Amino acid sequence: MLALQGDVREHVHALEACGARASAVRRQEELDEVDGLVIPGGESTTMWKLAVAFELLEPLRLRIKEGMPAYGSCAGMIMLADRVEGGTEGQQTLGGIDMVVRRNAFGRQVDSFETDLDFAGRGAVRAVFIRAPWVESVGTDVKVLCRTGSRIVAVRQGPLLATSFHPELTGDARVHSYFVEMVREL
Repeated sequence: MLALQGDVREHVHALEACGARASAVRRQEELDEVDGLVIPGGESTTMWKLAVAFELLEPLRLRIKEGMPAYGSCAGMIMLADRVEGGTEGQQTLGGIDMVVRRNAFGRQVDSFETDLDFAGRGAVRAVFIRAPWVESVGTDVKVLCRTGSRIVAVRQGPLLATSFHPELTGDARVHSYFVEMVREL
């Protein structure tokens, strides 16, 4: 669990509900000990700057490039994107998923909403959108897992999973369970 900023505690509870053992990652030594990583919602520019300050940006990029499973929700989706629209000047990501995401695409905080979405054939999951991004476009190796209307809001590319919504806020651990299965497959 990348624990630099964001809704870490909620993700930990969801992972533990799936039988996974979650630990905080703030240093490279801690990163070296995990089999998979959740990148929580929060603020993507703050996460990027903290990853630089904690000397984690390049080690994170390397682990992702080497095939470590990672799941990013909301700001975590932005961090896993290869390209970002509406980012701040010079904003960097970890990359790994061949997609373009638009920051704050659904609007401001007052535009937050909840809805049920069909997630990758696993039935309806409750999705909480808070200043959420959406996926503008994906590469050919990216699998779209769900949409709201015409907007792509969940994707997978190899061992990388990303949602623009916050399943950790709903009490439904099916998205986290999907990620835990991905980690156990490798």
